[in-house]
Amino acid sequence: MSVAATAGAVFAALDIGGTKIAAGLVTEDGVLLARTALPTPRGGSGADVLGVVGQVLSELTTDRHWPQVTRLGIGCAGPVDTAAGTVSPVNIPAWRDYRLVSAVKQLSQCRDLQVALCGDAIAMAAGEHWRGAARGRRNALCMVVSTGVGGGLVLDGRLFPGTTGNAGHIGHISVELDGKRCPCGARGCVELIAAGPAIARAAGCPDAAAAARAARAGDARARAAFDRAGQALATACATAAALVEVDLVVIGGGVAQAGDLLFGPLRRHLATCATLSFTSGLTVIPAALGADAGLVGAAACVR
Repeated sequence: MSVAATAGAVFAALDIGGTKIAAGLVTEDGVLLARTALPTPRGGSGADVLGVVGQVLSELTTDRHWPQVTRLGIGCAGPVDTAAGTVSPVNIPAWRDYRLVSAVKQLSQCRDLQVALCGDAIAMAAGEHWRGAARGRRNALCMVVSTGVGGGLVLDGRLFPGTTGNAGHIGHISVELDGKRCPCGARGCVELIAAGPAIARAAGCPDAAAAARAARAGDARARAAFDRAGQALATACATAAALVEVDLVVIGGGVAQAGDLLFGPLRRHLATCATLSFTSGLTVIPAALGADAGLVGAAACVR
């Protein structure tokens, strides 16, 4: 997808997650000019995953705006280490301490580009704060609820990535002390309950979209899966508000497309979780940038 030519700087962006790898071109004003995506390889090697990164970038190079690109921002599922340029995504087992920045720089499309790395949820937070639902807000938590669950923080009007770039990684806080073991090594993580695959398993459906269809049709098991996911997310949101006094939570990602099936129980449970005087006004809203938030945010991080 591409639109008419534009003047000024153009940034390339990558959004790498457990389900898909997307690439795009973004203007200095946050307008997405072009976008392409492919599924993330499952069960392949690290080189297989990098190969898909190369494919989506190759498609971008055919766009008329590519000659204007001098910088590439990468938003990747985490944990990440932005200083080292490495990633260890929980949902991409082939990449452990993978030197993503150096690997991308070696791709033929990127040898002349300045490359910067951030976590995918940090990218989403950057995008929503720059051009989306958190624009103008001083303290917010932005969450991605998809194959995994991640988060990024805006504190005192600025993105707060933390020392290694993982601040706000809310999918891996425990909401069930005796819960199941998570691939991250802990027990009862939010991601084990609220991520798309977890909802699908609890609903007895092949994927989260099928679980949403079943819930809308009145299936009690599917509706219970979304209710439990909403409760886990509400607990996480209330925890964040208690720790750093965010007053807004923005939720995007594929599971958020379920709408009131997710937001209804989340807000209902939040009323019983966020009860302190300084957390009770916490507002939860959908992301404004939809599937484009990660790309716009990756561009924001390199911008």
